[in-house]
Amino acid sequence: MTWNYIPLRHVTHILNRGTAPDYSDDGPVRMVSQAANQESGLDWNRTRFHSHIGDARKIKGYLQPGDSLVNSTGTGTLGRIGWFDSPPDSRPCVADGHVTVVRFDPRQVEPRFGYYYLKSESFQKLMFETLITGATNQIELSRERMRATPMPVAALDEQRRITEFLDAQVSHIDQIAIAHSNVRKLLTQRRISAISELISGSSTSSRKPSEIAWLDSIPTNWESVKLAFVAKIGSGHTPSRSRPEWWTKCDIPWITTGEVAQVRNDRKETIFHTRENISTIGLANSAAELCPTGTVVLCRTAASAGFSAVMGASMATSQDFATWICGPKLEPYYLLWCLRAMRTDLLQRLATGSTHKTIYFPDLQSLRIPLPPLSEQREIVANIRDENDRIDRLMDAVGRQLALLAERKQALITAAVTGQLDVKTARPETK
Repeated sequence: MTWNYIPLRHVTHILNRGTAPDYSDDGPVRMVSQAANQESGLDWNRTRFHSHIGDARKIKGYLQPGDSLVNSTGTGTLGRIGWFDSPPDSRPCVADGHVTVVRFDPRQVEPRFGYYYLKSESFQKLMFETLITGATNQIELSRERMRATPMPVAALDEQRRITEFLDAQVSHIDQIAIAHSNVRKLLTQRRISAISELISGSSTSSRKPSEIAWLDSIPTNWESVKLAFVAKIGSGHTPSRSRPEWWTKCDIPWITTGEVAQVRNDRKETIFHTRENISTIGLANSAAELCPTGTVVLCRTAASAGFSAVMGASMATSQDFATWICGPKLEPYYLLWCLRAMRTDLLQRLATGSTHKTIYFPDLQSLRIPLPPLSEQREIVANIRDENDRIDRLMDAVGRQLALLAERKQALITAAVTGQLDVKTARPETK
């Protein structure tokens, strides 16, 4: 079998970016963006519309079935490869200026074979090593370099055999991955429901009506209290950036929205280290407060609203956080899991704003929580941790399986499109 290496410019009809966005709320032409170009296929819910009136085929980036799409700018999805088949309606489609359209010459390259080559480890490695230009967030794929990049080309009948083999094998692997992903979703739901069940004392049969917005009832021996009655609420601040002397000798840990990344998956309870510190003089000249170890914090703004943690040392916070110093009747980690259990309620009932969500202090001051006896609070926290550990181990196992499936798929694609695997003799996947 003879394989030749031919520059992409000689085996493609089109290798160009799409058109500049000219968006409208609705229109006769769909625009495919980097966000719509997903690993699992084009997400039509993320496409927008172009206001063009006339022949869409004259728009740069006009798409035809069999085109490959390459995300070409930025850092998040750069290099993601998509396949264009047909839209969910009769509207023509174009790629926007951040997506490169690759249309292979079907006389030389089976389009699906070309798509698999672009997804292969060989091309992906080459792309990130030699085809990227720019720096930091301005990086982009060089189309000139891409056009000069050689790709392995076998005879068309061999390309079709490879394509048929990969379509079958990749579909099989993807089905297994979907099943694993569904298991992970179920485990995530089970984790959330287990926390809610323990925080609400649902296993206790003797119950009374609750005065809490997110709970119908609580055990009869529990109280329903305003959080402000059992914990001191506070907030933080940012020392003036225009006073550089306030930003020297910074040694006080300072929680900002950047720390939410540490606790976003709810596995970590305690923040011990922060990305930024503030100084003693900065603290003294601002409304920020130094809170003791064990203070519970809740982010109340933007995309991080609703996420909570416990301070693992004396720290201050920015104004994006509410803080609670627990009194003698409230265990800090019990309050933490209460806040996590009520996150949906906080965001749906109390957060305001369409894009920039904010939970305001008057609403936080009126929060009510279920309050069991202190010993029961500690028992609930221990049970939550045990249940979370069990579920997290299962989720990690599923995650490892998904990683192995992705690795297997990538290796199979790369071996097949570079001639390292003879698909006529390869054994199909059966597991």
